[in-house]
Amino acid sequence: MTEPTASAAPAEVSDEEIFEQKAVRLAKRERLIAERADAAGGAYPVSVPVTDTIPALRERYADLEAGAETGVTASVAGRVVFSRNTGKLCFASLQAGDGSRIQAMVSLAAVGDESLAAWKELVDLGDHVSVTGEVISSRRGELSIMVSDWAIASKAVLPLPNLYSELSEETRVRSRFLDLIARDRARETVVARAKVNASLRQTFAGHGFLEVETPMLQVQHGGASARPFITHSNAFDADLYLRIAPELFLKRAVVGGIDRVFEINRNFRNEGADSTHSPEFAMLEAYQAYSDYNGIADLTQELIQNAAIAVAGTTTVTWADGTVYDLGGQWDRISMYESLSAASGRTITPETSLDELAAFAAEVGVDEPPHPTHGKYVEELWEHFVKVDLTRPTFVMDFPVDTSPLVREHRSIAGVVEKWDLYVRGFELATGYSELVDPVIQRERFVEQAKLAARGDVEAMRIDEEFLRALEHGMPPTGGMGMGIDRLLMAITGLGIRETILFPLVK
Repeated sequence: MTEPTASAAPAEVSDEEIFEQKAVRLAKRERLIAERADAAGGAYPVSVPVTDTIPALRERYADLEAGAETGVTASVAGRVVFSRNTGKLCFASLQAGDGSRIQAMVSLAAVGDESLAAWKELVDLGDHVSVTGEVISSRRGELSIMVSDWAIASKAVLPLPNLYSELSEETRVRSRFLDLIARDRARETVVARAKVNASLRQTFAGHGFLEVETPMLQVQHGGASARPFITHSNAFDADLYLRIAPELFLKRAVVGGIDRVFEINRNFRNEGADSTHSPEFAMLEAYQAYSDYNGIADLTQELIQNAAIAVAGTTTVTWADGTVYDLGGQWDRISMYESLSAASGRTITPETSLDELAAFAAEVGVDEPPHPTHGKYVEELWEHFVKVDLTRPTFVMDFPVDTSPLVREHRSIAGVVEKWDLYVRGFELATGYSELVDPVIQRERFVEQAKLAARGDVEAMRIDEEFLRALEHGMPPTGGMGMGIDRLLMAITGLGIRETILFPLVK
């Protein structure tokens, strides 16, 4: 048996149809309760026989010839995603969680009149059923179970969407469970994410890093320039912040002697949402003592390339739209100031005044940033002139000091810090520092941030006395990095951020 080709019918079922089908299915549920000997336990059995999984059978009998019989009896369970009833023989496709399918053949000769009639009357698309019977190949070469016994494991009271038409983006995002049932790509993205996380951990382990967990509820937010979410603890009668970054706690771990440390964590930033930003997102942060921003850039490139290989088998990945993108080789490293000067035709250095930058921005149509500083203007101008033309993965090096309060000043260039941003696919994927470990300078930077906060900059950092006290006990020279896991999936798969997050936040 072959399944029907894609239908032109709409993927979503109308509200009226849903209401009618739900009523019919609920009546079938009542019948199941009435007919079950152990109905006190509900409409469905606590367990059903399962001796094999659908993907395992498909692998084991991949070369079974059309019409062949195995003499092997197996019990499998799956969701009914196709059904055709034809007199004395019924066909159904059962789908496993990974999307693999096997055909169930329910015949009058094998199950008898009563069982065949019950199948026709009770089984609907979307139901989970268990079937037991001989593993065979149909005359058309479809791997099948010739059913001798069956049971409904769970009834779908609501109908599935049409699995042979595209789900709307709204349905895919809001009802991800339907997306996972209907689309191979949705399931593959979940698998890809798991492979990425496993690869990251494996690469870190190979370099002697330890994975830790840091607080998500914090008495003071820090580690990034971002607007936090605020909540309240009844037990402590205190306002708390959902973390915007784990940085300041991970650095405490380095102070304590965990020289190579990382965390894959959830962060929360009370900011806008678009194709590359989500208020809740997953981030990787890592710190390596006795390294710097060059060493941590090397490690970041290795992490990403290994993750691509784990998902795609190669560093040359194919995105969802068919674009082939090369993540291999050695990635370019460019200077922010030099690349801006070259692209704009105007020499811009750390000594360029705020007034000059403001005038130039107005001249080229770049909006004044909120709470303008030299660094904010430089970064806005760089995005205007340079970012749009970046194609290959590129480390953009050496940022203005006033936008990077946690970063060590450059060892040889005045007015900049040893920071890079990694751009892939035109968006920022990761950032890395030579970490600022001097508590005296760090306090001065925090004071400058506090002044910005006092002037209304909601993204400015506050003075964190506990973190400063940790630094005062001595932190070794360290390289650190942060990378969005959701964005890493975007770089490998070509999907938008709402596709890479299993259950994204939506209105």
